[in-house]
Amino acid sequence: MNCLRPALSRTLRYTPRQLHTSARAFEGKKWHGLTNILADDNPPPVQVRTITPQGIQLADGLILPSACIFLEGEVFLWDVPQRLWAGWTNEHFQVFDLVAPKPEILLLGTGTRIAQPPPSIRTYLNGLGIQVDAMDTRNACSTYNLLAEEGRRVAAALLPLTPQAWPRSPVT
Repeated sequence: MNCLRPALSRTLRYTPRQLHTSARAFEGKKWHGLTNILADDNPPPVQVRTITPQGIQLADGLILPSACIFLEGEVFLWDVPQRLWAGWTNEHFQVFDLVAPKPEILLLGTGTRIAQPPPSIRTYLNGLGIQVDAMDTRNACSTYNLLAEEGRRVAAALLPLTPQAWPRSPVT
């Protein structure tokens, strides 16, 4: 039992909560997480490593401090009102009208708490053939990683845990 204590104490130390990703299980005598046996050698182009009050950290280390959309393996900056659902219109989701093929599901990460979108927005997206699933941003990121690894046509519209506006540069 004494030989297990050092390993157990290393395991019980606090580490930031990691989201679902397809990391290698064993590399260079060091544990790196679980292996996704369903994933191929090429992981999805956009994967979330973790989410903190500073923003959403992607697998490549980039931190997105404000609202963003993951769509077709790309990350788009998303200019939305600071207050959730106050002043939001279908125009904020117009990007989904322009893409083909459309995602089959949109994971709507609404910050620290679940907040259902107004019926007009849900109706607009459903009219485009997109299922909307609202959840807190942490679960939306984890679910996005899982569905993207499965090869599903999934998109995510994510609000940060701490609302922040994207900085605007002056138009010249």
